[in-house]
Amino acid sequence: MSTPSSLLTSAGLIGGFAVARATKHRHWGGVVAAGAGLGAMEACRRRTGVAPALALGAAYAAALTGSHPLAKKIGAWPSVLAVTGATAVAAHLLAKRRA
Repeated sequence: MSTPSSLLTSAGLIGGFAVARATKHRHWGGVVAAGAGLGAMEACRRRTGVAPALALGAAYAAALTGSHPLAKKIGAWPSVLAVTGATAVAAHLLAKRRA
């Protein structure tokens, strides 16, 4: 049984931000985020195929980029948590096996 893609996306977004903030090196946070995002896409691909995995990758990338302007409005951690929640829901829905 593989790790759910929603858990991987959440770990990547929250963990990536936490690592970047703790180390003061954004690129280390990017490594964490990229690794988790690729893992989530692979878990999704194995379960439902290439198209949903690519859609999940696009949603994840949008969350990463969208969190920055959102942070200017609501703060860094609230922004990360908001995009994480939205991405986790998307990951869950995209990785569901179709009956």
